[in-house]
Amino acid sequence: MAIDYGQKRAGLAVTDPLCMIAGGLDTVHVKDIWNYLDDYLSKEDVKTIVVGYPKKMNNEPSEAVRYIKPFINKLNKKYPAIKIEKTDERFTSKMALQAMIDGGMKKMKRRDKATIDKVSATIILQSYLESINNK
Repeated sequence: MAIDYGQKRAGLAVTDPLCMIAGGLDTVHVKDIWNYLDDYLSKEDVKTIVVGYPKKMNNEPSEAVRYIKPFINKLNKKYPAIKIEKTDERFTSKMALQAMIDGGMKKMKRRDKATIDKVSATIILQSYLESINNK
């Protein structure tokens, strides 16, 4: 599972049982994320949660880390049996927008930030899967 955690929404993505292909799952308001995760994780066997961790061009953590770090800390405490991985999420929103354009998505749908968040989470997860499958 991957989470693109933002100040307002969290985009979620999951993979197939063989961990080959990522797909968008949902977009959830951050105030509802814990209830959503409790429900989802009680039904599904998730071994790893990959969280997008934004960095600046100089590889230093971005300003957004101030609200992502507490989220990651709570994930670790709340779900100790699940491995939590951080991965660089630079440019995923731009990549998501380009993927939607390339896929022929209409302009009005591309303006939906929730869709961008879900596609960003999918890109984060797919990049992570490719990195572990190439090792």
